Amino acid sequence: MNAARALLEALKREGVDTVFGFPGGTIIPIYDALYDFDIDNILVRHEQGAAHAADGYARASGKVGVCIATSGPGATNLVTGIANAYLDSVPMVAITGQVRSGLIGTDAFQEADISGITLPIVKHSYLVQRAEDLPAIIHEAFYIASTGRPGPVLVDIPSDLQLAEIDYDADRAQKLDLPGYKPTVKGHPKQIRTAALALAEAERPVIFAGGGVITANASEELRELALYAHIPVTTSLTGIGSFPEDHDLSLGMLGMHGTQYANYAITNCDLIFGIGVRFDDRVTGRLETFAPGATIVHVDIDPAEISKNVAVDIPIVGDAKRVLAGLLTEIKKHSPSPDRHLPWMEQVAAWKRAHPMTVRQDESEELLPEYVVQKIWEVTKGEAIICTEVGQNQMWAAQYYLVKHPRRFITSGGLGTMGFGFPAAIGAKLARPDLTVIDIAGDGSFQMTLQEMATAVNYGLNVKVCILNNQYLGMVRQWQELFWDKRYSATCMVCQPDFVKLAEAYGAEGYRATRPDEVEEVLRVALSSDAPAIIDFRVKREANVYPMVPAGGSIDQMLVGEDL
Repeated sequence: MNAARALLEALKREGVDTVFGFPGGTIIPIYDALYDFDIDNILVRHEQGAAHAADGYARASGKVGVCIATSGPGATNLVTGIANAYLDSVPMVAITGQVRSGLIGTDAFQEADISGITLPIVKHSYLVQRAEDLPAIIHEAFYIASTGRPGPVLVDIPSDLQLAEIDYDADRAQKLDLPGYKPTVKGHPKQIRTAALALAEAERPVIFAGGGVITANASEELRELALYAHIPVTTSLTGIGSFPEDHDLSLGMLGMHGTQYANYAITNCDLIFGIGVRFDDRVTGRLETFAPGATIVHVDIDPAEISKNVAVDIPIVGDAKRVLAGLLTEIKKHSPSPDRHLPWMEQVAAWKRAHPMTVRQDESEELLPEYVVQKIWEVTKGEAIICTEVGQNQMWAAQYYLVKHPRRFITSGGLGTMGFGFPAAIGAKLARPDLTVIDIAGDGSFQMTLQEMATAVNYGLNVKVCILNNQYLGMVRQWQELFWDKRYSATCMVCQPDFVKLAEAYGAEGYRATRPDEVEEVLRVALSSDAPAIIDFRVKREANVYPMVPAGGSIDQMLVGEDL
């Protein structure tokens, strides 16, 4: 068969039934093969949307997301989405067309060295040089993307090689030989025993859980550890959902816009059990003052993350699920007393009482964005998949939508990509059609990829977009207000489309709420419909996200709003 058909056969053997893409000249052979193949291609309206949708699909399903683009601008339009997946450790395979083999390096029409361009933001990349290697390359790409610390893999295929006739031996193609790639999944037993003893003896412990817990499907083990040892749990932004946020032991999110009680707990604890986290700057704040009296245990499958940002006392390299299972076995041998850190738990409870994340919405006041998010949580009973854009909307969603399950909070963490949420929601809906999927958006972010509303309508995907519309680039404006003397340079976005009419123009449903008493009814009507919808919530224009740690500050030194 020709190599294009063999590629699709390899995808099928990897369990792929959905890809996200946009055709072009150098990728036509693959799209021609797709015409008669039982893999669904979701035709996006921009290649960036394809990458973000594949990302959302991967996060919601736990499978590898696949995106396809043509050469040159098609491939370069994937770059932001590939970088986003790389920084958030999302398994993705990006397949790009390339100019004919004999034209590579001649600056041919729509030629771009996409493997070179993406070199710093992929886990691995291939420029296919022999058509007969293509099936094996696809299987290698999926293995690399989904094992160890997951990430994106690029496969760049010259158009002439896609048309070449090859002998396809499926079983031989799936036999992997990667001697230089052997991720460590089993944590060192001695280190696990040492960590278990430290946890059992700690008087003021805190568990810090990240996206690696969700990736490893280790949320149940994390929950069992926290409940057995009675340890409070805080999460990173991408770790939201790894532990139920409506549980008494939950401290919510840590860091720059984390809860006050999470930041106080980390600052005053004597042991941090970090698992599947990077200890990035948005979490630690000023490194010199981060958890000054704590012993730090760090579990991560990527050895490069251990002690990269924060010096670690007990490092454990391994898969989060396997390490947690071993740790549970070991800690039960110590039978820690349930009241060994009772004073600590009382202190944590006191911080939670003193600094609750509450919303006080007076019916006569302007609509507060936090109130909208809280109502979304109430109406959906916390069971929806929440995707977010980036900025204030993202932080309000992280603070006020109490996520109870893993893979239900999908957001751009490391790269902070505006425009991510809506196409990611499309991918999530295709992965989990049984669940309500909502994109909590800002008016600035949504306008970056709003053309994907045509994709949602085209495929009947009833994704709901809830815009917290303050007619500003809200997070930048907040920084300008607090640190730049309210010099609102290039952040006002009063000129914007009528989002209700925009929805209707695409064939979707449009709604608007401007008062608190309209929010719940609008949500219930929109969520009861099977159609994609945009809800334009006109919120208080200069509302700020609090708590907030100024850049470079200590995380226990927070700016707080008057209602906190």
